[in-house]
Amino acid sequence: MSRNSIRDTFFEECEELLEALVEGLSSMEQDPDDMDVVNAVFRAVHSIKGGAGAFALDRLVSFAHTFETVMDKVRGQELKVNAELMHLFHRSGDQLADLVEAARDEREPNAESEAAILKELDSYLGEADKDDSFSFDAVTLEFDAAPVEVEAPEEAEAEAEAEAEDGALRRFDIRFKPGPALYANGHEPLLLFDALAELGDLRVAADLSDLPEFDAFDPNGAVISWTLQLETTEPETVLHEIFEFVESLCELDIRENTGATTPALMDAAAELPGLSPPPAPPDADSPIAATDPPDARGDAQRGEARGPRPTLRVDLERVDRLINTVGELIINQAMISQRIEELELPAVAHLTNEFEAYKLLARDIQEGVMAIRAQPVKPLFQRMSRIVREAAEATGKKARLVTVGDSTEVDKTVIERLADPLTHMVRNAVDHGLEKADARAASGKESVGTIRLSASHRSGSVFIEIGDDGAGLNRARILEKAIEKGLVLPEAELSETEIDNLLFLPGFSTASEVSNLSGRGVGMDVVKNAVAALGGRVSIASTPGAGTTFTIVLPLTLAVMDGFVISVADQTMVIPIASIIETIRPSQRDLHAVGTKGVVILVRGAYVPVVDVAFNLGLSPARKEAGDGVLLLVSTESQGLTALRVEAIHDQRQVVIKSLESNYAAIPGVSAATILGDGKIALILDPEEVVKLQPAAPFFPAITPPKLELRHA
Repeated sequence: MSRNSIRDTFFEECEELLEALVEGLSSMEQDPDDMDVVNAVFRAVHSIKGGAGAFALDRLVSFAHTFETVMDKVRGQELKVNAELMHLFHRSGDQLADLVEAARDEREPNAESEAAILKELDSYLGEADKDDSFSFDAVTLEFDAAPVEVEAPEEAEAEAEAEAEDGALRRFDIRFKPGPALYANGHEPLLLFDALAELGDLRVAADLSDLPEFDAFDPNGAVISWTLQLETTEPETVLHEIFEFVESLCELDIRENTGATTPALMDAAAELPGLSPPPAPPDADSPIAATDPPDARGDAQRGEARGPRPTLRVDLERVDRLINTVGELIINQAMISQRIEELELPAVAHLTNEFEAYKLLARDIQEGVMAIRAQPVKPLFQRMSRIVREAAEATGKKARLVTVGDSTEVDKTVIERLADPLTHMVRNAVDHGLEKADARAASGKESVGTIRLSASHRSGSVFIEIGDDGAGLNRARILEKAIEKGLVLPEAELSETEIDNLLFLPGFSTASEVSNLSGRGVGMDVVKNAVAALGGRVSIASTPGAGTTFTIVLPLTLAVMDGFVISVADQTMVIPIASIIETIRPSQRDLHAVGTKGVVILVRGAYVPVVDVAFNLGLSPARKEAGDGVLLLVSTESQGLTALRVEAIHDQRQVVIKSLESNYAAIPGVSAATILGDGKIALILDPEEVVKLQPAAPFFPAITPPKLELRHA
């Protein structure tokens, strides 16, 4: 494996460690006395520092070392976690993420913010801690055919002697044999020895007795073991802490040497005085010896169960190629299906039965491939915690983030493209949604505002909600600002929903002055366009004094969907099955005219407006016979229940989504296109947009567009 490959793997692991760090800090905020959580946070920072040291990322190592030193004081209960320290830990985690990103992109990080946070961290450290800088020169190893003795430098010996004056000097014999998994995970024995050398006088010898002949050498194997002697004033638990990240990946035996003198290191292949050889692996029928170290017994009993679940990192481009191939397989399956139908075979024909099995197999393959790209929204939600903190600091407000359903899985492409609009909406929630602490106190609310992020699967779609417990939308102010900007005529009469939707107009902003967060006229229209590009939609619900919730509805995947193949004005189209509640063959007695053009249908005691899809798309004039065709009952965010009239339903099938905007142009009411079994292109309808295309009908307010004229600002 090349150095660049190992470096890329390190940064991939850093992403996972940073996620664990953010999660741990959030848990610490809830329960700062949970030592398991504190240790998890410490390990995340320590692991990043250790890996960064292998690539000589000195600034990252230095910052992480200071960060973990303060965390170590919390572990040792020398520091009590309070709101101020917790805030510093969050900022330190953010800065650590910035340093990792800067190192990955090979650019200079923000030195000003780094220095400010380091200064605050240093304020919690004593002079001895500040002088304890991390160094990679503590141990130097040289390999030769014969065993080599390696000593710590004079500085480490002097430090050990100084420590000996304060406490009893103890001697430890250590046998350390790495396994192949230790190197595969990016660990480096030199860094472990370096950490041991900081504790006192260290002597190291490499055992090369298992080194094979050159022709039999396996570069992925682990054939070198180590024998070490350490003189230190630290207890044995400190030594185990140094090896805690690799204990399951090696053979380790640490024993205190109670002899009066420190023996010299003998031949590396021989035993150290006072150190018995490691026990041989027990037979399947023999019990594990009682003298085995506790960790060794646990590993033997648990076997592979102790390690993480095996994973495989695959280049995203390969996954995309696989998904495209599966898409072609689905299209091929549709073509074969159509050819079989044209043969008009009997229902019991073997070919028909075999083809049904083929369809099920193709669907299983498609679902399996989609699952490869599916990822939980947790990392995206965790990123928003930093946005909330920074927005709160910029506006002088107090805010916290609460997440719900962060294990909900969404297509990776959706997550990546959702990051920017979600960031903007979270900032908006803090800036415009939450009140200042004094205003919240006057309203009887707690001073800290809550931003709530939730994700869930409903009706084949992903629902992401961004809510706040602020004052709610000031609709009078929104309408006034829209009239002032010339976006709405002064005499316009708008409903609450229509006023809320004014926020999505280009150039609209209610901010009275330009700040770092708002007031530049680049707002929710960008969010709406970004979500629409993903095939989704945004809606608003607001209650005065209680807060506002923005809901983003997105498809589960951008590659394949289930749909009904329908006819609209003699054109074959597809409508997503997830949008359809039921199909209705209308009866004349259930249809009722409203005015001269509008039509409603009675569905279980409720009147639902009927929308002629062909008429709204401009493909044909309005139908004279209200009972013609089939009605598809759908639920839309803007209009509620609506019945879409189409000519006929032909089939239900899985279709491959092809972007229409990138290959042709955006068409109102159409979200994408697909290729049918006969090779023809069919448009995929967006029910929400089709309903909005309903022509003006003043006699039917439920499906009437706003009575306003929009002007370019």
